[in-house]
Amino acid sequence: MKNVFLILVALLFSFTINAQGVDLGLKAGLNLSSFSGDDTEDLSMLTGIHFGAMADISISDGFSVQPEVLYSTQGTKYSESDGYDGKLKFNYLNIPVIAKVEVTDGLNLEAGPQIGFLLSAKDEFNSPGDSGEEDVKEFFKATDFAFALGLSYEMETGLYLGARYNFGIIDVWDTETGFTNRNSVFQFSVGYLFDLAPGTNSED
Repeated sequence: MKNVFLILVALLFSFTINAQGVDLGLKAGLNLSSFSGDDTEDLSMLTGIHFGAMADISISDGFSVQPEVLYSTQGTKYSESDGYDGKLKFNYLNIPVIAKVEVTDGLNLEAGPQIGFLLSAKDEFNSPGDSGEEDVKEFFKATDFAFALGLSYEMETGLYLGARYNFGIIDVWDTETGFTNRNSVFQFSVGYLFDLAPGTNSED
């Protein structure tokens, strides 16, 4: 899987060499995250945030590649019948490489792979007579892989609006649990792209 991502990065550099224009930008927004897979009946969405930088690399009219570097807080809430509940809270450094196809003026379809590096993992738990926080990073894989699908809208002013679903394609656990869970994250973003070379992407 890592080799596949490295190949994609190499292709990204080749796209950059042949790009018609490159815009840089910043983005931030809301995460709604949980796990998909086995034994998820007692899980619910956890609210988090993401923020970071992006680059829009125009390859041809209506097609561009958008690599990003994002700090992302995600995880899940859990609740058990015996009164034990809590939150698994993860901090990731995510690097998606998104292909964008313009379907109409300013509106884009987005899709692409994402690699994530786990920075921290905490279990905030509550049970009858006990509560606290525990570092659980050792139980989860240091690297996550996901695939992203979404829509974005870019205004002529540079304002960027996006909605995306990132679904994990590998098990998050790094220990034998007997079941499989993957990250599942809805993202809603607002950002701004700075046109570094005005006029390079115009039809004139």
